[in-house]
Amino acid sequence: MNKLFFDIETIPAEKEKEKDLLDIYERKVAKGNKTLTTFEEYLEKTGLDGTFGRICCIGYAVNDSPAECLTGNEKDMLQKFWEIAKTCDLFVGFNNMDFDLRFIYQRSIIQNVRPAKELIFARYRNNPIYDVMHEWKKWDNQSSISLHALAKALGFPSSKEGGIEGSGVAKAYEDGKISEIAEYCKRDVDLTRKIYKRMIFEN
Repeated sequence: MNKLFFDIETIPAEKEKEKDLLDIYERKVAKGNKTLTTFEEYLEKTGLDGTFGRICCIGYAVNDSPAECLTGNEKDMLQKFWEIAKTCDLFVGFNNMDFDLRFIYQRSIIQNVRPAKELIFARYRNNPIYDVMHEWKKWDNQSSISLHALAKALGFPSSKEGGIEGSGVAKAYEDGKISEIAEYCKRDVDLTRKIYKRMIFEN
């Protein structure tokens, strides 16, 4: 069985989409949406949704191979990711069911890249998608755990210490620090793999 360990870093919508997003924002405001703050904050949050947010990089490792990272044009990244994914049977990530894989599928549709695998997002199972976060919680939606906290609990060095982490990716991208983002993403992949192996008692 080939296992694909992966993680993505995402960024908000590009400038060209701001006119469309302003229209959506104003419609929400007109309908009395109480959760909205400023338009700038609304734009920033697009990085958490594949409808308008974008993939900055995709970190991955197949089985025990060294972690690598795809960067550059989003469509090219997605095509390469699915080329790798088609040889894999198990997709392992941290919160990959609710975030990473969902985001990848959404951006694949936006970029007109046909996924090589049509994965079923069925909950309460760990194949073909193994979500480390949900498996740790045993699908208890009332509790939460971060990758950083789980690393600390298991005695692993956290990928969140030193350098860039998730909340700083958008700013780092604007500053052209793509290589630093890629290294951070690869650390997440390596840590996720270590935790997965502990959870199945392989280490």
